[in-house]
Amino acid sequence: MIRERLKTWLLIVVLTFFGTVSSTSCSSNDKDQSANPTIEQIEQRGKILVGTTGDYRPLSFYESETGEYWGFGIEMANKIADKIGVDIEFVKTSWPTLTADVLAEPQLFDLAIGGITITDARRETMLMSDGYLANGKTILCRASEVDRYQSLADIDKPEVRVMVNPGGLNEKFANENLTHANIIVHQKNEEIPSLVAEGEADVMITEITEAPYYVQTDSRLAAPLLNEPFNHGEIGVLMRKGQEDLLQLVNDLIRQMKSDGSLRQLHEKYGLVYTYF
Repeated sequence: MIRERLKTWLLIVVLTFFGTVSSTSCSSNDKDQSANPTIEQIEQRGKILVGTTGDYRPLSFYESETGEYWGFGIEMANKIADKIGVDIEFVKTSWPTLTADVLAEPQLFDLAIGGITITDARRETMLMSDGYLANGKTILCRASEVDRYQSLADIDKPEVRVMVNPGGLNEKFANENLTHANIIVHQKNEEIPSLVAEGEADVMITEITEAPYYVQTDSRLAAPLLNEPFNHGEIGVLMRKGQEDLLQLVNDLIRQMKSDGSLRQLHEKYGLVYTYF
């Protein structure tokens, strides 16, 4: 009887010991996984996932014929991938869904890039890098009507048709500052310059980063207020909170590029304004 009780007691001790070890091990593994830094996860995956709209020449544009992305922001994304030492995969996002896509569960991409203005509202819910490109609202109009649009007041009239893409800061700016103009929302940002040139709209609200490209590539267009933007800002890299290690790496890269002159060279390559730095 005593021997049977002893066997039972020893069995309980053994089972309790191994159960505790197993539980501790699982908890430790779960903890390590949840605390796994973003960069380490990217390295283990072997590639960084980059969200971009692909509709914003010359910062991020998707060429449907080749299936390739190109632009200033795309080159910045590739430099981030090179710094980590991984491949890159671009994930399509859009201006109306940008915030939702950054915060989506499961996570859709590691960071978003390409014409994303740094704002207090974005910084409240997400992380934004240091600025790497000056930004500001301006307009595109037909070259034949340059004298007609010399101020915001000239644009804010009922007879002026102002076209913007949906969901981004261009639409927000138009709604807040052009209360008399006829605002037209067009789904595809990259189509708006041609529509203005063809007379389907009179003015496009755009950025000083985007306007020069269209002026250079379409002689029908002009940007009369390019050197006098309606506001000033900077473009940066957007990501979700909790990715501070990735944010630090991106900021280090931006500072390095400013210091060694490679950021200025990239601005010059795309004909972009290099100020505020």
